[in-house]
Amino acid sequence: MGHDGMRPIDYRHRSLPTTSTVTSMIERFLINRRYARLWAGQATSLLGDAVFDTTLILWVATILAKHDGRTASWAPIAVGGLTAAVGAAVLTVGPLSGVFVDRWNRRRTMLRTEILRMIVVGALTVISLLPVHALPVGVWLAFIYLVVFVVNGSGQFFNQSRFAVIGEVVDGPVERARAAGIGQATIGAVSIVGPPLAAPLLFTFGLQWALVLDTLSYAVSFAMIRSVRLTPADVPDVVDAESERPNFVRELGAGLRWFAGNRFMKRLLYGFLLASLGAGALTSLMIFFITDNLHASPKLLGIVETLFGAGAIAGALLSGWFVKLLGARRMLWIGMLIAGVLVVVLARQTAFVAALVLFAAISLPVIAYNTALTPVLLAHTPKEYLGRMQSVLNPALQVSTMASVLLSGWLASTVLQGFHGHVAGIAIGPYDTVFTVCGLLVVAAATYLAIALPHDRQPQPTTHDATPTPQHPAPRTPSIPRTPAKP
Repeated sequence: MGHDGMRPIDYRHRSLPTTSTVTSMIERFLINRRYARLWAGQATSLLGDAVFDTTLILWVATILAKHDGRTASWAPIAVGGLTAAVGAAVLTVGPLSGVFVDRWNRRRTMLRTEILRMIVVGALTVISLLPVHALPVGVWLAFIYLVVFVVNGSGQFFNQSRFAVIGEVVDGPVERARAAGIGQATIGAVSIVGPPLAAPLLFTFGLQWALVLDTLSYAVSFAMIRSVRLTPADVPDVVDAESERPNFVRELGAGLRWFAGNRFMKRLLYGFLLASLGAGALTSLMIFFITDNLHASPKLLGIVETLFGAGAIAGALLSGWFVKLLGARRMLWIGMLIAGVLVVVLARQTAFVAALVLFAAISLPVIAYNTALTPVLLAHTPKEYLGRMQSVLNPALQVSTMASVLLSGWLASTVLQGFHGHVAGIAIGPYDTVFTVCGLLVVAAATYLAIALPHDRQPQPTTHDATPTPQHPAPRTPSIPRTPAKP
């Protein structure tokens, strides 16, 4: 007995958490065990990819492009080639992969893409053991661009398959919004944690160790996916590619006809195209807005991105509650409307601290409406068209975002360069003008979706005349799935 009269704690009657307790905790935070395993694989793979991407940029810019202590003039083009390889994979593989995702066993598709990515990144790991001067610069860049293309191209198959499987292992719009929110929160967390790990790994241990980490992340993802078991009820009526040879052109055309004949999906696409046309410029011109309008150091861009990522995590984790309160359809346009208004307010800021608060605030509705998109798409797309739906939606949004970046950059560099004026006594310049237009485009997109999309009700995605019926027997084996998506 202690001096204060208290009795010592008796631990004999305490026990470890039971299996049922652990299961209930998993289901509370990660919905169910099958989704938890999918999430664990995704989180590990995303972390490896974040380190991989940042390390390649640093290695090309600071090591490969170094000559006699100086950075070569071609370094920016070489680094830009990494982004071009990613874009090429999304725009060339993305529109075609949906046909195969809708036919193949999705679980096998995910597993095989992870094996493929392990092989190509592992091969680059072996090559990276060579001294830099052992190969010409062009050969190094060719290897790296090829690996980046294959990793992101196979990622199209993985992501489309994973999207479809989430619709099978998670039920109901609220839980699906939670699943999408957890995925968005994971991406936000990885974007904060992953890049800072890249520089120490590269400059302390070398390129090969960052590549080893990425290879191991695919191995962990493979193990997690392999542990997920789908029941026969989870398998959609699609064709197993191993049992029957696909007619690619016919099935691609069927998917395009379904999308073109579905008024709900077309209206959704139009709204998000308009929003991405406005939002794409924000990322590319943010550094100039910080220096010119906020009169702050460009080094503070990292703080902005970190705070936006933290806000995105909060918004993603709250998204299930938002969808439960408002419904997925309302959350789409309300979140988009709030985000657009906040961007317009941001454009008028001249103080960094006030802008920083707005950056964090904008991330909440942006992630919320992107999260609400998942249950909406799953509810209005037949299972046999989930892959082809993404093959239309994702590349279209990618093109819209790229157009926004290019157009805004061109305007800021030419027509609006050095522009300064006054409207109703308010001083305006090139970057705040672009930001204001971007915000208004997002507001216009939200208004369009609020008017054009039908109110929440039980969807009937297969009733339109343009929707073809499956012409093949269903497969006997289960299915499954797994970058920007990015609606």
